[in-house]
Amino acid sequence: MRNCRGTSGSNATSLKRHKSWQNVSVTDFEDDNGLLVTNINQTRDLLRLKNTSKLFSGLKATDNWIQVYGLESKHLTLDDLTKKGNVILDAGDGTERIEFTKEAIREFETQLHAAIDHFDERLQWLLQGNRKMFGAVQGSQTGVLIDVSDISYGPRLHDFQRDLVSLIDEQLRYMKKLYLISFGTKTSSLWEEPQEINVNVLHEARQWVQELRPSGGCNLLNALKKVLTIKELDSLVIIVGSCPDQASEILSDYVRQCTVGRKLLVQTVTYDCSSQVPLAVLKKMADEVGGRYHCYSAKSENCDSSDISPVLHERQKAAELLSIINEIYEGRIADSLFNLMKDGSMECLKVSSTCSLPKPPKHESHLVIQIPDSLAKNSAAWLKTNGLKAKKLNLYQVLAPNAFSPVEEYVPLLQKTVSSTLHEKAMMQFEWHDGTIKNVHVDPPILYDYQKRLSKMVKTYEQRIDWLSTASRRIWGNVGEKRVVVLVDTSKTNTMYIIHIQHSLRVLLEQQMLSKDFFNIIAFGSDVKAFQPEMVPPYPENLQSAWRWILTLPCEGTRNVMAAIRRAVEVDFKEKEKYESQGLYLFTTGIPDQETYAVSSYMAEVGAGCDLQLHVCLFSTNSLLLEDIPPRYASPNETAAAFKEIVWAASGRFHWFGETGIYESDDISLLLSEIEKAVNFSHKCGLLVKSLKHRAGSQQVDRLITEEDQTVLEKQEKKRPQKLPSPKPTVLSLARMNLRDHSVGDRSGSKKALLWRPPSARAEIPPVRSMTDIFVATKKYNTKSKRHPETSLSLFYTDRGKNVGAIYKKYSNPKCARKLVPKVLLPLEEEICSSKEWLCKFSIKKLKLELPSLIFGPETKHAKHMVECLGKKVSAKYCDIFPQVEMHGIVKHLQVSTKDLDDYIEQMERVLRRYVQRLQWLLSGSQRLFGLILEANVCLLIDTSGSMDCSLEQVTKELTSLIWEQLRKNKTRFNLISFAEDVDIWQESLTEATNESCHDAVQWLSMFQAHGNTSILKALQRAFALPDIEALYVLTDGKPDTSCSLVLKEIEMLMKKHAVKIHTISFNCTDRRANDFLKKLASQTGGRYHRCHGDMDGQLAAHRLLSEGFRDEDDPVFPLFEGDDLKKLAGEIAKGRRYLVQARSLKSLLEKKNSDKKDHSFQYSCLQRR
Repeated sequence: MRNCRGTSGSNATSLKRHKSWQNVSVTDFEDDNGLLVTNINQTRDLLRLKNTSKLFSGLKATDNWIQVYGLESKHLTLDDLTKKGNVILDAGDGTERIEFTKEAIREFETQLHAAIDHFDERLQWLLQGNRKMFGAVQGSQTGVLIDVSDISYGPRLHDFQRDLVSLIDEQLRYMKKLYLISFGTKTSSLWEEPQEINVNVLHEARQWVQELRPSGGCNLLNALKKVLTIKELDSLVIIVGSCPDQASEILSDYVRQCTVGRKLLVQTVTYDCSSQVPLAVLKKMADEVGGRYHCYSAKSENCDSSDISPVLHERQKAAELLSIINEIYEGRIADSLFNLMKDGSMECLKVSSTCSLPKPPKHESHLVIQIPDSLAKNSAAWLKTNGLKAKKLNLYQVLAPNAFSPVEEYVPLLQKTVSSTLHEKAMMQFEWHDGTIKNVHVDPPILYDYQKRLSKMVKTYEQRIDWLSTASRRIWGNVGEKRVVVLVDTSKTNTMYIIHIQHSLRVLLEQQMLSKDFFNIIAFGSDVKAFQPEMVPPYPENLQSAWRWILTLPCEGTRNVMAAIRRAVEVDFKEKEKYESQGLYLFTTGIPDQETYAVSSYMAEVGAGCDLQLHVCLFSTNSLLLEDIPPRYASPNETAAAFKEIVWAASGRFHWFGETGIYESDDISLLLSEIEKAVNFSHKCGLLVKSLKHRAGSQQVDRLITEEDQTVLEKQEKKRPQKLPSPKPTVLSLARMNLRDHSVGDRSGSKKALLWRPPSARAEIPPVRSMTDIFVATKKYNTKSKRHPETSLSLFYTDRGKNVGAIYKKYSNPKCARKLVPKVLLPLEEEICSSKEWLCKFSIKKLKLELPSLIFGPETKHAKHMVECLGKKVSAKYCDIFPQVEMHGIVKHLQVSTKDLDDYIEQMERVLRRYVQRLQWLLSGSQRLFGLILEANVCLLIDTSGSMDCSLEQVTKELTSLIWEQLRKNKTRFNLISFAEDVDIWQESLTEATNESCHDAVQWLSMFQAHGNTSILKALQRAFALPDIEALYVLTDGKPDTSCSLVLKEIEMLMKKHAVKIHTISFNCTDRRANDFLKKLASQTGGRYHRCHGDMDGQLAAHRLLSEGFRDEDDPVFPLFEGDDLKKLAGEIAKGRRYLVQARSLKSLLEKKNSDKKDHSFQYSCLQRR
């Protein structure tokens, strides 16, 4: 079993991990049609855009989920492992052993890794969105009991209301029926009976939540008395923030008495409660009534749940089984393995943290300090002197002396531009790096030498990659700074891996730390511990002292990364501006307690103006052996993505490794990129030489032919029989050809005379005509004649004698049937343009899918004609054959088939589905609040008056999303202006949307404070003064402090000097006059008006249309959008749905008409038989 370790481990890890130096790509995201989450993590947008079917699939109870996906159901328990081995009796001592084959162990290990990934995905889903605060709500007819006591939600009512609204939008909206009741000292319900979920009900629920106010104590029993009388409910969600007035025994006894013979699931939720008493009361109550519990604390971001605990328990058992497999590989279990497996108890297999990972030899001995043998540089600095460009081995540098651009000159005689062709024949054409084509003189010896030099450089890069993948560089990368602080993660998560962490620090101190000027080590869990109060020189005694301190470090608490970074920056690097070459090295195993954007913003701020970088060394572990739930949980790929964002903000490097090797490293990635570039250059050299040989091959063959051979070939060519040219046609030949050409056409009259006739009975040769006449006649003959109607000839004998008669009959040319319904093709990618411009290309009218114009032409109108003998107007005789339909007060006949109507319905549904997808896109991301940014030079004007106080934080977050999702992505030049009483501008001119400028803009937004009035006119005048400005985007929540007409007049005067579009955005504004002013301002300047109103209802309606189909014209109903883009698109969707309903109605009418006709024919045939 010892020899199978290497092979099995490599094969198993190849299924679960990446090879060393290979870039890791995140593959666990879904397609959003161009809607990607930016490096500023927009969790709300992500949850809003996720496919709802995934939410439904996860709403099953955890107990049922464990039964389906647990280790026992997957046959991955300890007993299943023993069954894969063979019991062998040892002849020496008579003991029994179990032997396993390599294939069996590999397969079992692979299945365990897949199960752990599945558990991680389940945990991630349970800790996403409002499920982290309220758990996963179950049931279809749900009653929600909300505690609004003074103690629980007095000071934090706003946050609680916001979370309740998210609960409605993300979970409760998918129930069948809903019942809401709040309780304090008294109870208050929104409805008397449970209501079926629809748009209006959800809107009422949100309004009711916003109007909740604190009310006395926490009388949960009174609320239960009212709710339990409603028999329709199949689940109760009890949300409590303080201790109920009654004891848990009283509450549970009452619930059991009222639910006898009834299936009712009780779910208790403790929301953001600092005391442990409510949790104990509700948890005990849930256990006694057979329900579920969930506890959430916003302060520590901890949550305890009856859904999460079983999944963590299953994951822990899987991790323990993996450790057993590792011991089987190493042959450590030996004789005791059979007995432990025979008992089948997991308790016997638990390994303490000290022996879970074996200690390396002489682990606790003194350090063996080594002197670094070379100057440490990161790959970016090393490639500045050893890269292809630095060594002048770039292919374009090599070819540049012999590369020439094609010459084009204007030739007056030809009156056009002509390019020279001499270089194209003598040289090779090669595409340059800027996309242009150049003529290159290819010298094969030079290119051969160049390829040899490239191969030597590739070997050099491979040697450096090997060097970076060995010793302490495999763990830490290349530590190149002179002043270094190491941050070590010693949270409770790393209890099982403390030996590995200690060994990693040991090799760092031994191999790379001696060449530094100063160093320090900081260990962090919930608290921060430093080796020394400040950095010290790396003397041998200091390094030995640091190692002894490392051996005493315990693993406890959470992962407070921000506190460790602040400690290092504010103490160790307090004079960071005076020094160069300073670095922070963060060694961690998971995601920090703080949000990613908070750590990124802090590092961007403290690193500005000084030489200080943060480098991350992420160590991926295989197991999570925790009794407590981690404050923040993320999958390995999500953790890596978060730290990449932090490293990018801190201008550092990212290094990701595990037990099997390096998964991703910025240093190695740069070298691999240089290798790929060298291989690409060598391949292009080979193509150039191959093309040159191919072109020179034919020329060399021509050179081998001597002059004598060339003369012989020419003589042989002359002796070959040549094909005689066709003789020139005479007038008689042309006449005959014309006769043959027109013989099919006019047969109804007499035979046409010949174009040429001999002047007498004596035939003579006609004179030869001129070449012009012959050319004209030949051209007429060769020209394709017009297609004439087909003619049939019928011969017959007359009554008199043997005379024969003939009848000529013409048949009109058959017309090809034009397809009634055109096939439409719409682009799948979203185009950044206004709805007006988009519909100009893809509207129903432009796609020629308007139903009246397709099936009701002018010939379908029902008309009556006056019959004089009858003295009245009558319809045509066969008018009843076609069904009659009234359109706009005019009766028309339906002259179309059911197949055409089916085609129309199919095409219209395809068009409507595309419209709804674009509407969903407009209601997501930063487009939801700001609409689309269309121009290339824009300025954003943000209202920071006193009325924006409650919503300024939300606006700041949405602006952050706008900057990264639209401005940075589209490389838009932009500026920011905030206006209240005064006007504050971010930059004096428009700025390119680079990473640095976007970070600076986000920092500037974070300093917003709401105060004063709304001086829109001052802000607009300041924005108009910006050079090269194309459009302004104004966000406000009310009218200006001056007259609206005055603002419009002033803008009209400014527009005469400089035409600038003004797009207005109404934010949480219910004042009709203010919204009318914003509409006029946008219309006057050619801009667009946008208002974020009814976005959640619109998304719900869009989701229902895409999932349920377009069956009804009025259900679901989109809200009345007021923004220009949403309003136009919603109007086009309503028009298409109306046409769709009419087409289905016409189809049913036509089918009924055909059915009646068949019944009538059947009855008539029956009567005929009788």
